[in-house]
Amino acid sequence: MGRLGGSKGHGSVVGIFHVLWKNPIAKYIGILGVVLPLGIIFYYVYIESWTLAYSFFSLTKKYFSLGTFAQMKDFLNNYQGVNSGFGVSLIAYIFFLITFALNIWILRGGISKGIEVLAKIGMPILFIFSVVLMIKVFSIGAPDPLHPENNVFNGLGFIFNPDFSRTWDAKVWLSAAGQIFFTTSIASGAIHTYASYVKKDDDIALTGFTTVMTNEFVEVIFGASIAIPIAFAFFGFNETLSIAKSGAFNLGFVAMPVIFANMPLGNIFGMIWFFLLFIAAITSSVALTQPLIAFLEDELEMDRKKAVYFSAAIIFVASSVVIFGFSHGTVDELDFWIGTFGLSLFAFIEVIIFMWVYGADRAWEEIIRGSKMNVPIMFKYILKYLSPLIVFAIFVAWFFQQAPDIITMKNMASDVDKLWRWGARAVIIGFTILMIILVKSSKRLNFGE
Repeated sequence: MGRLGGSKGHGSVVGIFHVLWKNPIAKYIGILGVVLPLGIIFYYVYIESWTLAYSFFSLTKKYFSLGTFAQMKDFLNNYQGVNSGFGVSLIAYIFFLITFALNIWILRGGISKGIEVLAKIGMPILFIFSVVLMIKVFSIGAPDPLHPENNVFNGLGFIFNPDFSRTWDAKVWLSAAGQIFFTTSIASGAIHTYASYVKKDDDIALTGFTTVMTNEFVEVIFGASIAIPIAFAFFGFNETLSIAKSGAFNLGFVAMPVIFANMPLGNIFGMIWFFLLFIAAITSSVALTQPLIAFLEDELEMDRKKAVYFSAAIIFVASSVVIFGFSHGTVDELDFWIGTFGLSLFAFIEVIIFMWVYGADRAWEEIIRGSKMNVPIMFKYILKYLSPLIVFAIFVAWFFQQAPDIITMKNMASDVDKLWRWGARAVIIGFTILMIILVKSSKRLNFGE
């Protein structure tokens, strides 16, 4: 899809859908491919700044005197400003501003080549460190002799032993779908922008296959073998659940410091680990901002500098709402509607447009063009029939099981929390309206190719 749009000079999903489907509504549906990745950025940059902060905290041994669940959790909460009257701590906001500024600098092209080199060096090192930490985790066993059941191997069981009682829980399926679409970037809109720069006969099939396989291998093998098992070993079943429920991103910032505080040269290992995570995160945040910049450059003919500053202004305003409402659940609210529901919805829409509107035969020809691997024809029919059917079934089940309660926040007692969460929703609605206005004002989309 991205390669097709790129051949016509369109680098965002707005223009790509305009190419695939000659219908006036197509470009407006494509707005999702810009709203979703930038919507993720509204909270992702703040989470990203935590990794930079914890790299500094590790180097200075800021948390090394802490060892209990309550202490580590309180340290994180104090950093986040959960108990602060301002909604954010000063140190957290400073690290956010540093991270935000670095993102804008990179997007302007200040160190575009440097970040690529850094990523090429940093990602293999991160891989090696993951192996080292995984070995360290498995060597810990049961840290508390009084609770031998709290061990790393039971932690693995905590992850991989399925709870079949939740088989028919639509929320579980929707969360799983959103996670897959997020981690592979299939439905974020960013991959479309990068694919728009691909040459006509470049091998997309093999590249996509190896990328997804590598990503899933690292995510499942390393991701599942470090943070959760170590949290289970040190904190036990109930407290691990408590950490996870306190925020979608909290577990790694409570569990990982425990490892570093209990290993030789832990401050150095911790500093390197969190800094490499920061490098990985900043490459992702730059990629997720690119669809809006590409839209502004291609469809509104803005120069790069203006497009970056325009994007930065939107991100800063929206992120401020998210940050100051963090203790009231704004991050989790956006993460659900954007990172779970939104990505799954967009995945369904894009497969319908590509395989049904554009046409399965033409779509398949585009997929296998230049491919050095033999892609089984069955995937053509999986894409056309099975994939949209599964996602549609998940949405239908979710709508009847949870949608009314989630939309109305039925089970949320605090009116203040509800107000902030509605504010988070308003940010997304406002940005969507802005995108509609910008698309409508684009002469190229309305009168050009």
